[in-house]
Amino acid sequence: MEETRPRAFQALEYDYGFGTIMRDEIGQSPEEIFDVVDDHDCVVGSLSREAIHQQGLKHRAVHIFWLRADGLLCLQRRSYAKDNSPGLISTSCAGHLDSGETYLKAAVREFREEMGITIMNEQLREIDYVPAHRRLGNEFVRVYLLRGDFTCRLHKPEVDSVLWRTPREIEVWSSAQPEIFATPLLFLLERPAIRRALGLG
Repeated sequence: MEETRPRAFQALEYDYGFGTIMRDEIGQSPEEIFDVVDDHDCVVGSLSREAIHQQGLKHRAVHIFWLRADGLLCLQRRSYAKDNSPGLISTSCAGHLDSGETYLKAAVREFREEMGITIMNEQLREIDYVPAHRRLGNEFVRVYLLRGDFTCRLHKPEVDSVLWRTPREIEVWSSAQPEIFATPLLFLLERPAIRRALGLG
């Protein structure tokens, strides 16, 4: 399943020619404020995105796996303007929690911002809670499963494109070409709870 960009990414790809893209347009302004948490995921303060990442402090994030009714799983190629894993293939949707925000609220917000789709809290099923880990950028992560057929309206400065594959195809592909996949996705696909939710055993 050798990757070539025009073939692997279905539709939703076009030359959007933004020229210079501001960081806050792609959801990563260095001035964003996130909560800092301790080893037990309890809030101990808040700092800017930039300071948290530079100091390697623990913070919070969400990931969503979106499955269509036909069994295909959505993955996104991250914007090439991102400062972290630019152009790599990631989960359907992911993002940090803003200061004071709940995991579930952040998941709904991120899906709307990245995919252009408004969903309700009850449409998301939590399938894993992952303690902070270096392969997740020192993030505590709650992982959600979303099922349903929706029409994407991608936020192009933040998401380059999307692809649809079965979970098994993604497993085989990511094993063969791990270098084109974001580290958090590879890590999450190893988690037993996530594998069960995606039908991978």
